[in-house]
Amino acid sequence: MSLTVFGAPLSPFVRKVRLYLGQREMDYQLEVVMPFGQPEWYYDLSPLGRIPALKDGDLALADSSVICQYLEEHYPGGTLYGNNAADSAKIRWLEKYADYELAPLTTFVVFRNRVLKPMTGGKPNEEAIRDTLDNLLPKHFDYLESTLGEQAYFVGNALSMADIAFTCQIINMGHGGEQIEQSRWPKLHALAERIKALPFVQSILQGETKILEKMRGTR
Repeated sequence: MSLTVFGAPLSPFVRKVRLYLGQREMDYQLEVVMPFGQPEWYYDLSPLGRIPALKDGDLALADSSVICQYLEEHYPGGTLYGNNAADSAKIRWLEKYADYELAPLTTFVVFRNRVLKPMTGGKPNEEAIRDTLDNLLPKHFDYLESTLGEQAYFVGNALSMADIAFTCQIINMGHGGEQIEQSRWPKLHALAERIKALPFVQSILQGETKILEKMRGTR
């Protein structure tokens, strides 16, 4: 097995792949490719230029969900996509929900304005952040809180990619200085904190903290 993940550590989609690999204790190398100004050779791996990409020997794949599902199916012993067709479908739906509904708000509004813009001399659009937190995210958190119900995890009462994909977006929101309102969405808040506390997640987050400190000049 010779796995290489290409992408930037603070990307929630790169993080998702790395957490999948970390949970399964699979060895890999990370080659940093930023989500802008990608080298020409990268388009051979990811035709749209997006991160992450994966190389497994001679095989090249793009898209975090495609990559994780390939790893689950190709390497025996995976449990992060459920044990039956119904649970697998629910997990894939919630993974897609996090990637397509949460990411535009948690990452491309909160994280981008609070973390990335200041790095290039820009000013955060606090009005957009406030609108996101007050008007756009709540309906998604309401849905996910209801979906979680009294379970410890989203599907099958076991850790899955639904939980990981959701938490990856909440981590980026946290990097931007915002958290899930515990009093309003206590179950979601508890889920995110529980996932972040897992050792394989902590090992990734420690590296991200160092990157953020360096970017902000606090080290």
